[in-house]
Amino acid sequence: MTDPRAAVIGYGYAGRSFHSYLINLTPGLILHGVASSSAEKRAQIAQERRCKAYNSFDEVLADPAVDLVVLATPNDLHATYAIRAMEAGKHVVTDKPMAVTLDEAKQMVATAERTGKLLSIFQNRRWDGDYLTVRKLMDEGQLGNVRWIEMAWQRWGAPRGWRGEVAKGGGRLYDLGAHLLDQLLQLFPQPVEAVYCRLHHDFDHTNVESHALVTVHFADGATGVCDLSSMSAIVKPRFQIYGDKGTFIKYGLDPQEDAMRAGDIDAAVNSAESYGRLHDGTTEHVIPTVPGRWRSYYENVRDAIKGEAALAVKATEVQRVMTVIDAALRSAESSEVIQL
Repeated sequence: MTDPRAAVIGYGYAGRSFHSYLINLTPGLILHGVASSSAEKRAQIAQERRCKAYNSFDEVLADPAVDLVVLATPNDLHATYAIRAMEAGKHVVTDKPMAVTLDEAKQMVATAERTGKLLSIFQNRRWDGDYLTVRKLMDEGQLGNVRWIEMAWQRWGAPRGWRGEVAKGGGRLYDLGAHLLDQLLQLFPQPVEAVYCRLHHDFDHTNVESHALVTVHFADGATGVCDLSSMSAIVKPRFQIYGDKGTFIKYGLDPQEDAMRAGDIDAAVNSAESYGRLHDGTTEHVIPTVPGRWRSYYENVRDAIKGEAALAVKATEVQRVMTVIDAALRSAESSEVIQL
């Protein structure tokens, strides 16, 4: 087939700095256009991306040249727009989280199966260097039988814009938790048995949570803990992995976002100061970070549309993340452990 053509819906931070940027870096995937209701942003799209600037989502759906619709919208629009796009004959990528409810996620998966269209979620942090390093250590058996994984992503300051609005799917659990829980469920693919969550609400000017702690109990007795905060000026380790042969600890975030924001994602470098440490009970070893590569996400989407590869991030996998988020919200409301 000819090179697939993509249209991005939205030109906020995600649409501009992530999706349209990465699509433009992907050989064989064409950024055909970007949609925005703002005349100012449409002018910016034409100048910065040199592609068509659509007035609306409906205009994108009506364009037969568009093969792939990429949703960089507020989270509450993901399900409605994804379903409409697939029913209009388009493949779909949504930003994370997949949706704001488990029922919406199920409807999206069902629509993909009914229409035969590809549906993927932008879980780009499966290509973070620190996550790839943890996978490598686990795959090589350097940690032995891993029984406990702790992950943290902590910031200082309340979310801004629509990310500070519950009605639009804002909050750290949806924003950052969607990444951490996806990573956790990839590292621990065994069935989830139960979920417990504690949410704090300490901001006067927004109704989203200030802190979220999610504990996931797996059927074989393994445990995962995801700690997400907007009130942490001193952060925890990004990863702490406990196995019967060793413990791994790693601070800091993957450098690709900062490099991408500066206009050159390929310039991202993991400094030696940020390398993780593996301790086997006797000796501590410095573990160089595996280079991350967010480019791989859209390269895979391109190949999947062409029928040359299976999707790397399947909607059915991410529906499992939504199952945990749903249970976490129910747990926070009831202050009880939710059995799955």
